[in-house]
Amino acid sequence: MRSICDVYHNAQQSQDEGVHTVCTDEMTGIQALERIHPDKPVAPRQPLKMEFEYIRHGTTTLIAFFDVATGKVSHFLNQTRTEQDFATAIKMQIDHAPNDSWVFINDGLNTHKSETLVRLVASECKIDAELGIKGKSGILKSMKSREQFLSDASHRIRFLYTPKHCSWLNQIEIWFSVLSRRLLKRKSYCSVEELEASIRRFIAQYNVTAKSFKWSYSGTPLVA
Repeated sequence: MRSICDVYHNAQQSQDEGVHTVCTDEMTGIQALERIHPDKPVAPRQPLKMEFEYIRHGTTTLIAFFDVATGKVSHFLNQTRTEQDFATAIKMQIDHAPNDSWVFINDGLNTHKSETLVRLVASECKIDAELGIKGKSGILKSMKSREQFLSDASHRIRFLYTPKHCSWLNQIEIWFSVLSRRLLKRKSYCSVEELEASIRRFIAQYNVTAKSFKWSYSGTPLVA
C-alpha cells in the first residue's frame, strides 16, 4: 500500500519528468438497458421518477485509464476482456507517448499478469532476455514470476499491483463510481452501440474539466 501511495504522491513531479502514472481496470458487463416507459419529469413536490422495468440489449466492457496527475481518462471499449484485449489497450495507451515511462496501477487479475502482457513489455522495453515457456520455465512459468517481471522498477513500463482485498487503492474505482452515478444509472439505451457512444461522449466531456483526485490514505480513501 505504501508503494502505491508514494507513486500517487509523486505523480505530478513524475509527469514533469516524463513518467506517466496511470490507474487502470476493466468495468465488465455494462448493460444496454432500455426502459420500457419514459421517465416522469420533476413536478412540484415530486422528484424525477424512473421506470424500473427494462429490456436488455446486450453488454460491453470498458477498460479505462485514469491519469493520476491530470485526472484525464482514456478508454478501450470491447465485447470481451481477454488478456489480448488488456494488452491491446495497454499498447494503445503507451503509443500516446512511446518514448516516455509508464507506471500502471491495477489489481492482481490473471489478465493483468499474462504471457501476452509480458511479451508486450519485453518488446516495448527492448528486453532480449529469454522469457521461457508458460507453465514450464523462465519468466513466463507462473503468475508469480510474470508479476515479478512486470513490476520490475528498472523497466520503462511497469505495473504496480494492489494487495488482495485492496482494490479500493486503485483510483480508477473512484472514477467508475462517477461514471455509474452520473451516466449509466440515469440513461436508457436501445443498443450496445448507443451505450458505447454515450460512454465516449461522457469521457470526452469529463476530460474538458478533469482534475486529479484529492486523495489520501488513512485507512480509507478520502475524495474532495
